[in-house]
Order: sequence, then C-alpha cells, then structure tokens
Amino acid sequence: MKTKISDFKITRFEFKRDRIIGDSQVGFDRFYGFALEISDGAGHVGLGFGHALWDAVPPLLQLNSIFTNHVWPDLDGQNPQALVHRVTRPRGGNQRDATYGFGEALQIALWDLAAQQAGLPLADYLGGQRRSVPAYASGIEFHLSDADFCAFFKDAADCGFTTFKIKLGHTDPAWDMNRLELLRKTVGSDAGIMIDANEAWSPKQAMMRLDMFRRAGFDFIWVEDPILRSDLAGLRALCSATPWTQINSGEYLDVSGRAELLMSRACDIVNLHGRVSDVMRLGWLAAEHGLPVALGNTTLETGVHTACALPEATWMEFAFQNYDHLVDAPVEMRDGFAHVSDRPGLGFGLSDEARTVWAAPDPVADVDIKTGPDCQALTRLRA
Repeated sequence: MKTKISDFKITRFEFKRDRIIGDSQVGFDRFYGFALEISDGAGHVGLGFGHALWDAVPPLLQLNSIFTNHVWPDLDGQNPQALVHRVTRPRGGNQRDATYGFGEALQIALWDLAAQQAGLPLADYLGGQRRSVPAYASGIEFHLSDADFCAFFKDAADCGFTTFKIKLGHTDPAWDMNRLELLRKTVGSDAGIMIDANEAWSPKQAMMRLDMFRRAGFDFIWVEDPILRSDLAGLRALCSATPWTQINSGEYLDVSGRAELLMSRACDIVNLHGRVSDVMRLGWLAAEHGLPVALGNTTLETGVHTACALPEATWMEFAFQNYDHLVDAPVEMRDGFAHVSDRPGLGFGLSDEARTVWAAPDPVADVDIKTGPDCQALTRLRA
C-alpha cells in the first residue's frame, strides 16, 4: 500500500558555524549532522535531523550501513501513522538509544511523514489549536566578545524580538553582571530576560548570584539550569527561595529523568526539546501536575509544532543557528512569534542546495571545510 514506508535516504553534513556556539561549559564552531528522509509510495517524504556536538558523524557509507542493519528492518513496509503511536517496553540491552543519533531524527521524520499522509501540519496532527507560539531570542553566545554580544542582540531586537536569553555562569560574578548590563543597554530596560548557567553553580552560589542580580535591578522570567540536574533537593530549595522568578530545568535529562524532575516538584517550568513523542508524553504529564513547559532549541525549529500542540507551552527558543540553508522553507519568525506553516507535516523539505553544495559524504579536512552562511537567519528575518 502507498501509505507504507518504502525507502530512506541519508545526507551527511559538515560545515563551520558563523560564530562559536557555546555556554559556560562548552563551545563549538562546527555543525556535524545528517538529514534522514523516509518515504512512502505516494511521494511523501518525512524529514528528520541528527547531529553530533564534539566529533564528526561517521562517513555516509557507514551511516547507511548502520541504519540498514539496525533500524530499517523495523521500518520497512510499516505504516508511519501506526509507528508514531506505538508504545514499546524495551528491557535489558534493548533499553538504549538508536546508534549515532538516529533516535531523534527517526522520531521527527516519522511524525512528519504521518502528518503529511493525513494532509495536516504536524501541529494540527498533534491536536494543536494554535498556529504560533511566543519565541525568545537566544544567542548561545558565551564565547562572543562584548562587542559581538551587543551586536548580536541588537540585531535580534531589530528583528522584532522583545524577550532574550543569555548565557551566564562565569567564574567571575562581575563578568556575569557586565553581560546583564550590556544586554539592558542594548535591548532596553523593558525587555524580558531569561538567564542560563548550564549547571555552573552550586545551590549556594546560585542563591548568592541571583540575589546580586536582583539587587542590581534585574528581574528574570526564568533561571535555566542553575545547578546540577541531579540535585533535586537543591532545585526545590531554589524554587522556594526565588518566588520572583521561575526555575527552568530538564534540558539534560531523558524521559524518565524529566518525569522524576516534575513529579518531585523540583522546577517551576520544564525544558523540553527534540523528539516529538517524548515531548508530547512529558507535556501531558506536566499538565497533570499543573506545570508549564518551554521548548528549548530544536533543529530547524521543528519544536514549533509540539509547542503549538501543548497548551502549557509558554515559550520556544530561537538561537539564530546558521543552518536554515538546509531546508527550502524555514519556520517563520515574525513579531516575536514562531509560526506554523500551512504545508503538511513539518512544513519544509531538504533544500536542493543541501543535497549539492552542503552535502559532505566523508569527513572534511580543515583546509576544505565551508563556512555556513553568515547570519543567514538574521538576513531571512529582515527580508
């Protein structure tokens, strides 16, 4: 039947970022990733992306071999609309992720394909009743100079964003304070601010820093990952000690970890991102406990669909990452909102340029690697 999965294609990428992407713990200047396309016999193609942070993904020949041997047998001839709703109970050695990031790419591609077959945007297929969600501008900019930091957020404000998240967590409190002062001077004192320390502080340090920022006149929409993800007692203490803001956590946790986090009341808002099935299940659980959720960074902003489908999703992150050129119609950002396309599924497909100019079947030597288009997201938003 034409609704059954019949083929797949993987396209590998490797290119330099237009800036160093990073936080108080890590920094990256390259994009290592791949696109997974899964097709049926009726011309529908579901698209998902996988990526690696530290090291290049394997050569295309190896990716194809791994997928063919370990993933494809469970997909070939199956109906994607059945697969996305299937509940499994893996045990023992089967309780593991698909090798080389296929897990996330596969979930997104299957949901994209299922929604296309239903003729609906993915947000609608997931039961969503809205077509846009508030978006905040995020730079992942810890490693930028002060001048570049200011230029980045000025550009973001010029694109219509009124809420901004910055990376803090420097060993010197004065550095953190300087960044906050620079942001306020750049985007204005009325702008909404979130901060993200990426687990840089102990609970005591976090309380001292937040008190210092508060006394300096800074009010935050939320404080993201201030301490270790596993310190549920510390997170609960921070929630109690900071009634003037929200503690956001969950970015680094898997499904069971996030479930424990929210059921332990160890945060005020749960950070979700990535896999569609996992996000929806956790979103439903958060709703049962009366907790809001926020969608963190998702590749090519695919998270707009789950954000629009979860009534408790208050925000979505947009970090101006330079990979819009990989798709033919990036998610629209307008007036501080992320908007769902009317096209079925995710609303975009892999671009011709991605298949030709940017495809890298094998690891690329430093002398040959291309740099992604500078500020391509900014250029698009200003058009």
